[in-house]
Amino acid sequence: MSDTPETPVESAALLYHANPKPGKLEIRATKPLANGRDLSLAYSPGVAEACTAIAATPALATRYTARGNLVAVVSNGTAVLGLGNIGALASKPVMEGKAVLFKKFANIDCFDIELNETDPEKLADIVCALEPTFGAINLEDIKAPDCFIVEKLCRERMNIPVFHDDQHGTAIVVGAAATNALHLAGKDWADIKVVSTGGGAAGIACLNMLLKLGVKRENVWLCDIAGLVYEGREQDMTPQKAAYAQGTTPATLSDVIEGADLFLGLSGPGVLKPEHVAKMADKPIIFALANPTPEILPEAAREVAPDAIIATGRSDYPNQVNNVLCFPFIFRGALDCGATEINDAMQLGCIEGIAALARATTSAEAAAAYKGEQLTFGTDYLIPKPFDPRLMGVVASAVAKAACESGVAARPIEDFPAYKARLDRSVFRSALLMRPVFEAAAQAERKIVFAEGEDERVLRAADAMLEQTTDLPILIGRPEVVEARCERAGLKIRPGRDFELVNPENDPRYREYWETYHHIMARRGVTPDLARAVMRTNTTAIAGVMVHRGEADSMICGTFGQFLWHLNYVRQILADRSLHPIAALSLMILEDGPLFIADTQVHQFPKPHEICETVIGAARHVRRFGLTPKIALCSHSQFGNLDSEGGRRMREALEMLDDRQVDFAYEGEMHVDSALDPELRSRLLPECRFDGAANVLVFSSADAASAVRNILKMKANGLEVGPILMGMGNRAHIVTPSITARGLLNMSALAGTPVHHYS
Repeated sequence: MSDTPETPVESAALLYHANPKPGKLEIRATKPLANGRDLSLAYSPGVAEACTAIAATPALATRYTARGNLVAVVSNGTAVLGLGNIGALASKPVMEGKAVLFKKFANIDCFDIELNETDPEKLADIVCALEPTFGAINLEDIKAPDCFIVEKLCRERMNIPVFHDDQHGTAIVVGAAATNALHLAGKDWADIKVVSTGGGAAGIACLNMLLKLGVKRENVWLCDIAGLVYEGREQDMTPQKAAYAQGTTPATLSDVIEGADLFLGLSGPGVLKPEHVAKMADKPIIFALANPTPEILPEAAREVAPDAIIATGRSDYPNQVNNVLCFPFIFRGALDCGATEINDAMQLGCIEGIAALARATTSAEAAAAYKGEQLTFGTDYLIPKPFDPRLMGVVASAVAKAACESGVAARPIEDFPAYKARLDRSVFRSALLMRPVFEAAAQAERKIVFAEGEDERVLRAADAMLEQTTDLPILIGRPEVVEARCERAGLKIRPGRDFELVNPENDPRYREYWETYHHIMARRGVTPDLARAVMRTNTTAIAGVMVHRGEADSMICGTFGQFLWHLNYVRQILADRSLHPIAALSLMILEDGPLFIADTQVHQFPKPHEICETVIGAARHVRRFGLTPKIALCSHSQFGNLDSEGGRRMREALEMLDDRQVDFAYEGEMHVDSALDPELRSRLLPECRFDGAANVLVFSSADAASAVRNILKMKANGLEVGPILMGMGNRAHIVTPSITARGLLNMSALAGTPVHHYS
């Protein structure tokens, strides 16, 4: 019988929390524990060495334990979201959720700790006692003014960062949004009038932050449920509110809102009325952050102030002020440099990083996560979206740099470009493996023509190429479509100015192109009329002709359509005696490292000499990534135990490779498990030609290779780079419709490396 209480009807949210196992967290070991030796290292007696080292040098705890990447989310449940004082136990789903966000967005391990303690001094005692366990403390959902007391005591007594996210996280994101709102409105910090409602922890922290950003104290008017906070008021006062007292007489929000440039609401629903908005200055900035119902709905505010710049705390309106833009990355930066606290400089660095990111071109990954939304800097896009992967590198490095410069970093970072690159690699899994390719591509300036230039993924890849490489993109597409899609995607690049555009409907080189194509294909059944039609309608053929004529160095096609259809035109135009398609090689980036798969596309049932060419080509391309090839020829037959057709072809290919005396390791024919498990392989064939796991799997049929590739993508969370079309001298690559904008950028880097660089 289950101990879990039954609920009559479970909502989608409750089912999410219940299945497939209760809660949102689990603990996983990071070290093997498979035998007695592992046990002796993990626990007794080996663990004593780690203990002794830490006892002698406490800083080594960061090296020998998880403490340096471990945060505690601590709450007593006295001010949970909009639910109020629901208690420590009921707050646990929220704290688990916070821990999940730490892991998802910044790869920080996190324990949620819910404490049955409402006395702020006793709560501080408990939190301080946790210091040996954690690298930092995130205080959460503790009511005001207790939260001020707890944070103050913990900061004074602890030598690790203590951060009350409800205060400072909200203040940082508000600061970033306000920075950009003022930029759009053409106003300065020192000149604006601020009216705020709500004197709780978040409200006070936001006002404190606005002062640090340049707002003048005398220009801030704070109201709460009792009206204006003024000198001498006794009702519902705290020292934090008293610091913002204005005047000596009572007043209402309506009395003080006249001429306000910024309304900051952290109070309750409906507090700000349309008639209040009408009294505000031109281009009013309205941050109505009460959840779930804001102080005023955006549509109501815009009825009286169409030029208003509005943010809320809700995800169904633009400009959601969401702490997840801040807290994972401020902790990431603090932990990485061993910061002893999170100070003002670090918070201001965080603000500038977030604000600057919104003003930059939107990332392709963020656009994909928020499909259909306009992510162009402006009144409806003041701050980045939480799933923008650039947040990690930009914000965490800004925080760490500020920590180092302000003297609170116990482990100062010496090389910030390298640190930011490492952060980016942790988000973009292809970045580390692609680094040698990008470095090689930077040594040459090549023209890459994209056949499907109207595709938004291609436009984003071209934008990234111009920012990150020395290569020059050429796009094939209709000018009006490309212009409109650049505008819609929030991209600053434009045809003619930033990249060359070939208009298939009206290009001055049209006659030259169709005559070139006809010359190539005249004795293969293509008439002049057909050549004209192809050069008007077939962008893959147009790209091929451009490469053939030397107007581009390489072409990329395949974002829609079938691989072999595109390959037909690549073969027609670019293949010759020295260049011909050998095979398609896919690099799969997996959690435990890279794995190359071939041939996924070109030959359905490759002949032995084609398999031999595939193996040699794969070895050459694997070296482009700075890796040593270990190639397994895979089939249903294993070292001659079956007289199968695929096995025979693999054995013949093996003999050809032996005759060629190649300079890399290969072995076959074998099963995939033998290729990847050296212990199993050594039992079956002790004289195996290479040690360790294979990093290239070459199959005897495209069906097998493609199936393995797709299984790794869908079930092993594999990230594909490719397919790489081998044998064409890097003059053409055919991608697949599932490719992303970053995948296209990776392919452009591969295409941007001259063949002689790696052959």
